[in-house]
Amino acid sequence: MISTLHIKNIGIIEDLVINLNEGFNVLTGETGAGKTLIIGALGIIAGGRFSKEMIRTGEKYSFVEACLFCPENPMAVDGNIIVSREIYSNGRNLCKINGRLVTVNELKDFMVNCINIHGQQDNQNLLNPAKHIDYLDGFIGGELEVKIRYEELFKRYNEINLELSKNYGDDKEKERRLDLLNYQLKEIDNANLKIGEDIKLQEEHNIMKNSEKLQANLEEIDACLNENAVESISNSIRCLEKISNCGEIYEEKLSELKSIYYEVQEFARDMSELKEETVFDEQDRDEIEKRLDEIYSLKRKYGNSIEEILDYKAKLENEILEIENLEETNNKLKKEKEIVKNEMLIICEKLHSIREKYAKILSEKINNELKDLEMSNSVLRVNVNKEEKFNSNGLDKVEFMICTNKGEEEKELAKIASGGEMSRIMLAIKTVLADVDNVFTLVFDEIDTGISGKAAKAVGEKLKTISNNHQVIVVTHSASIAAKGDYNYFISKNTINNKTYTSIRQLTEFETIEEIARISSGDITEVSIAHAKEMRMAS
Repeated sequence: MISTLHIKNIGIIEDLVINLNEGFNVLTGETGAGKTLIIGALGIIAGGRFSKEMIRTGEKYSFVEACLFCPENPMAVDGNIIVSREIYSNGRNLCKINGRLVTVNELKDFMVNCINIHGQQDNQNLLNPAKHIDYLDGFIGGELEVKIRYEELFKRYNEINLELSKNYGDDKEKERRLDLLNYQLKEIDNANLKIGEDIKLQEEHNIMKNSEKLQANLEEIDACLNENAVESISNSIRCLEKISNCGEIYEEKLSELKSIYYEVQEFARDMSELKEETVFDEQDRDEIEKRLDEIYSLKRKYGNSIEEILDYKAKLENEILEIENLEETNNKLKKEKEIVKNEMLIICEKLHSIREKYAKILSEKINNELKDLEMSNSVLRVNVNKEEKFNSNGLDKVEFMICTNKGEEEKELAKIASGGEMSRIMLAIKTVLADVDNVFTLVFDEIDTGISGKAAKAVGEKLKTISNNHQVIVVTHSASIAAKGDYNYFISKNTINNKTYTSIRQLTEFETIEEIARISSGDITEVSIAHAKEMRMAS
């Protein structure tokens, strides 16, 4: 059970310590005092979701710690296990069990066996037929051990289907894929690509685009060199030859000028050749543009360069080879799938038989509880039907059907039950399941929603009965339920220096009667006190 709950910086709760007890713990107080925040803190320590908006204004983190009295648990120290969770505004999350860091999922897996919280979400689950099988299987318990083997097979069954889909196990899909791969391979092959040709073609195309400008300038260069520069240097050489015997310096300069002459002459020949190359045929230009368009189209489909396209081509060839040799692999998978499927079908028959048997027992037990909860005219039936497609629970679909009045036909819960009826149906289910599960602490948040009078009294009596074997923690606005409490707590809030604070205290017997009187009539008067004492004595 939870012996102590410590909460810091959640909503209007700054720092709160609650000492809880075995049996029936009732939490009451005015609206907005922080009752729901306490239930929220229990959800957080149980591994539930947390929104950073829940952190108290001005604080950087929230903290929840619970001391669990579990003397039979091997993890317990002096019979106690301490679990805690710190959540920071930056998203950091620290969970601990007996001081050892654990993940949120590990905390959740541990706490699922320690605490069960019932809130409005449970009522929503009850309206969802997909959740009904969980209630039935939870009631059946150990006899469904065969389901473990089914889950293993179901996992393998899905893995095989995934492998077959990846391996084109469907013959039509395989043929479609082969057609696509062969089309792509043929398209790349027909292009006969060569590494670097796109760069070379682009250079040629650039030259072609600038041919007029190139031609004009190269002609001028050719004229300047051949008609002026070469002739001028040649004349200069002849002059130096005439005076070369006049000194060593003139012989050296003659030699240098001859070297320059040969270089300029060579350079002039190169420029003349380049000039000739700038004359292009329009057909050549069209062919280059067509080839560049073809290469661009392939790049857009298969890679950013010719190298990448050729790499993709190699992958195509490998995949085609793999597909053409997949038949043997797929045949093995199909045979295994058939074996797995047959074993699953056998187990599904066993599961169906077990569920049908226990569905009748569960229906009977829930209906007995409903009678105690002032729903004697209601008849609930747990319906088990087979489906064609395997799911995580087998081939069964479980749905709770109900008839709330004699003579009417049964219908889905969602179409017939009111909020108050839904709360009582859920309580009936929780009562039945409480007898078969090992969770010691049961938490009910406003289980009295939509009910009053005799129904509320019946709910209080039922919760009291559950508390004989479980620690029960209830948030309520019902005087009938509060009157049944073994331990009553009052939650209040006050404002100091413009900040709101939540506080809690365990009530004395006299204070408990006053609180019951306040809830039942809104005022504490002699009449309401007398009525509260009467309700208390009846409990």
